[in-house]
Amino acid sequence: MKKILYVFAVAAAIAAVDMQAQPKSSQAAKAAVEKAEAATVNPKQNVKPATWIKYGKTLMDAYSFSKGNVWVGMSRQELSLLGGMEKPVCEETVQLNGNTYTKVVYSHKNYYFSPEGQLAIIEVTAPVVENALDGAVDAYAKAAQLDAKGQKTKEITNALKNIAEEYSEDAFASYSLGNMGQASVYFEKAAKVSATAPLSVVDTNAVYNAAYTAWSANDLARAEKLFLDGVKVGVYGTDGDSYAKLADIADKNGNQEASKKYLEEGFSKFPQSQAILVGLINYYIKSGDDTNRLFELLDEAKKNEPTNASLYYVEGNINEQLGRLDEAVVAYRKCAEVDPNYEWGYIGEGIHFYNLAVALQEKASNEMDDAKYMAIMGEFETALKSCIAPFEKAFEMSKDDVVKASVAEYLKNACYRFISEGGEYAEKYDKYSAFVAQ
Repeated sequence: MKKILYVFAVAAAIAAVDMQAQPKSSQAAKAAVEKAEAATVNPKQNVKPATWIKYGKTLMDAYSFSKGNVWVGMSRQELSLLGGMEKPVCEETVQLNGNTYTKVVYSHKNYYFSPEGQLAIIEVTAPVVENALDGAVDAYAKAAQLDAKGQKTKEITNALKNIAEEYSEDAFASYSLGNMGQASVYFEKAAKVSATAPLSVVDTNAVYNAAYTAWSANDLARAEKLFLDGVKVGVYGTDGDSYAKLADIADKNGNQEASKKYLEEGFSKFPQSQAILVGLINYYIKSGDDTNRLFELLDEAKKNEPTNASLYYVEGNINEQLGRLDEAVVAYRKCAEVDPNYEWGYIGEGIHFYNLAVALQEKASNEMDDAKYMAIMGEFETALKSCIAPFEKAFEMSKDDVVKASVAEYLKNACYRFISEGGEYAEKYDKYSAFVAQ
């Protein structure tokens, strides 16, 4: 998963449920809920916080019973020791979002184990009590209202925190199962529970993930609302990604002005965001608006972050797309001045000269005048040789094997042209060809 979700991670395991406190059967769990619920309509008992806490606890117990005495991260060996006499109906190997799992099917639930034998997903197919967590939230919220002296604050806070964690785990499960819409619903519920008094905290992960999964499900109206709600409480995603997503939604809805507004607002807060900058670049290029605004924004960003080489790299890309080739080279080389270890400046310069060489070769192929042809081919060879040094710098510097392989491919192709000259070009061709072939 990406970058996929903002801090898209869950604790390796939610604490194992106290076995002694668990109902012994689904019937016992239901009976406990019904008994506790009856107390909530009793005029003498429903004014007591303890009554609602008890009701909330029985609902949580019923929810936990549905999942079984398990936790994400447990091993199959641990499951065999703690699973009692319950036997699975069957098991099968399944593929979910490119990942392989062993699916262990029970009568009321499914467990998905990773290839390493750890429980990764818990899927309840027939809960003991429908919407048990929703009911538990309402019960604890009612208890908090009745707890005028705050004597139960700690207990209620811990309960709400546990419920929020359970919603998040259900959201991760839905995400892993490919149900983005349901994941969004659960993430939103996790965020709302966390915001419920007396817990009253902003779960930034849940807030962002609710919006992100709605966007992933292409539920644009819901995603827009959730992203905007998040921005209101200071949840922006990594490097202001919320603004980039809002701009994307506006663009898909055909509202270019709104897209521009979100990008501009996002850029003012996160000038280092590549996603927002790319969005602005695309907007100005597609719209045909005055691109000077974009350079103004970049200049502003460089004032705020004078040592951020990526801003010069973006400037180089913009100039490249606008056909301002000399300015592009200047910007790419500025990257090295600002940060000699920033590989993308060298890559940008290398690609610039390589593409220039390709364009000149194409131009030469259509030239019928011999003298002009030879002149263009001379320019072609100069451009092609000019890409080698920056590409080699990037190759030696990069620690990303995918990037290195891509750069090596460029170098192999460039050096091949000059093999007949022998010496260093032949050696370099052999070196980069060998790397590509690995």
